[in-house]
Amino acid sequence: MTTTPTAPEIEIVEVAPRDGLQNEKALLPTATKVELVRRSVAAGIRRIEVTAFARPDRVPQMADAAEVLAELRGTEGLTSIGLVLNRKGLERAVAAGCDEITSVVVASDGLAVKNQGVDTAAQIAAWHEIADDARAAGLKASVIIAAAFGCPFDGEVPTARVLDVARGVLDGGPDELAIADTIGVGVPAQVTEIVAGLRELDDTVALRAHFHNTRNTGYANAIAAIAAGVTVLDASTGGIGGCPFAPGATGNIATEDLLYLLERSGQPVRSDRREGIDADAVAATGIWIAEQLGLPQAPALLGRAGRFGGGRR
Repeated sequence: MTTTPTAPEIEIVEVAPRDGLQNEKALLPTATKVELVRRSVAAGIRRIEVTAFARPDRVPQMADAAEVLAELRGTEGLTSIGLVLNRKGLERAVAAGCDEITSVVVASDGLAVKNQGVDTAAQIAAWHEIADDARAAGLKASVIIAAAFGCPFDGEVPTARVLDVARGVLDGGPDELAIADTIGVGVPAQVTEIVAGLRELDDTVALRAHFHNTRNTGYANAIAAIAAGVTVLDASTGGIGGCPFAPGATGNIATEDLLYLLERSGQPVRSDRREGIDADAVAATGIWIAEQLGLPQAPALLGRAGRFGGGRR
């Protein structure tokens, strides 16, 4: 293995407590969600998408958002991220004490209307309001362009469409701009093309990527994103989650598997601990959360196969 000292560090955003649990059928108690976050912090992960402030009748898995944040208040090392879809959600996130918020704009009208009841243009307008109010409240505000690689209703999503959406999103001044392969159809060539286009639009905004592994391309896409200049990657402990609109969805890319891939590739991962993020601890948590969800096993593989070679652990 050859380490590249000048390679930029990659930051991992843990999304299992939100995107992972939100898309699993089981409804877990608040205490289990809090334990999941605390285990992630103990393993060395700092930015964690803790919950979503959505309508409880539509997303019952996130109905206890405020309670989860209340239990986690004061957790040393944790930067809590809340997903919000509108100004009401933002108000709830601010009241609950979130450190950051992430909003969503869907690149395709088909999924935008199906998922949130309004088209893409309306979501861009809502994001602008959310961004302004979040800044006024002193919160970092990021935005994810969902379905950037394909839509379950509209089919192919051209890169030109993604970039048009990005122009509208960037006008809102996001602290971080993310692209999401919501249904797991993307391939590395798309990643390279989209990221290059985003860099032409704005060469300063921090770029983040969110990949699902429905067709086993998520990890290849993650490597392509890093090569293209993305410095923040979402991942879900255990690989839990997925998308309810993606038939046969197998989940998000797994945090532990991604950590193994990056470590063996000599890619630095951001950490405030000398020993870095503990991939073995994350893998153990992946096995544990799968048990809590009643899954036969976690989609992640590191917890099953174990580490190899002369790595740190």
